[in-house]
Amino acid sequence: DGADAVAVFDHMSFRFDDADEDTLCDLSFACRRSQTTAIVGSTGSGKSTVAKLAARFWDATEGTVTVGGVDVASVDPEVLLRDYAIVFQDVLLFDDTVMGNIRLGRRGATDEEVLAAARVANCDEFVSRMPQGYDTMIGENGSKLSGGERQRISIARALLKDAPIVLLDEATASLDVENETVVQQALSRLLAGKTVIVIAHRMRTVENADKIVVLKDGVVAEQGTPAQLKAAGGEFARMVALQKEAATWQL
Repeated sequence: DGADAVAVFDHMSFRFDDADEDTLCDLSFACRRSQTTAIVGSTGSGKSTVAKLAARFWDATEGTVTVGGVDVASVDPEVLLRDYAIVFQDVLLFDDTVMGNIRLGRRGATDEEVLAAARVANCDEFVSRMPQGYDTMIGENGSKLSGGERQRISIARALLKDAPIVLLDEATASLDVENETVVQQALSRLLAGKTVIVIAHRMRTVENADKIVVLKDGVVAEQGTPAQLKAAGGEFARMVALQKEAATWQL
């Protein structure tokens, strides 16, 4: 896919150790530099597994995943993760201050750098209401925070890290509308100019993606731009129509 392909899945299959069959089978697609590639599909299609394989949480059973032309299986996971900022739905937070949790993005960051990332991630709005501001302890795994607040800390951490590739397991899927808007604003700042791999649950969030890869039953059912896939009238078009219909029922 040319020199501007950052992450390439080449005939990659993956099977969990105790499984009888592959979760993902013979996947081939490329994620290009400074573009957003969205991985979509119904629940259980293998979307989140793709993101975890890109960051080498697990290794491919067959085929390869390369990042910058290097097979990730040959790279120490900690070294590989320096290239990634990761924002998943399940945010991992520690029983520390807001400041301490954001600083995990880059341990040597100054207070000013941490606060600047927090501002861009729209954290000021809720931290200003906390008794000790950024020095407030947030409880075990952020138990004192709402889902939207936890996501914003996660985005601030990713902004501070400033890695070239952003892995996003759609961070807004479980948020209410008000929180979703604030988190989307923060995300758009994080993603500017980056290579983005987004695992998408809501079709309207991928309308602006450069490329969409549709997974169905662990294989690539189709791939292309949103416009191409809508015009093709296949799996993606069907998913868009279904979600529009569901939204109409809710009104």
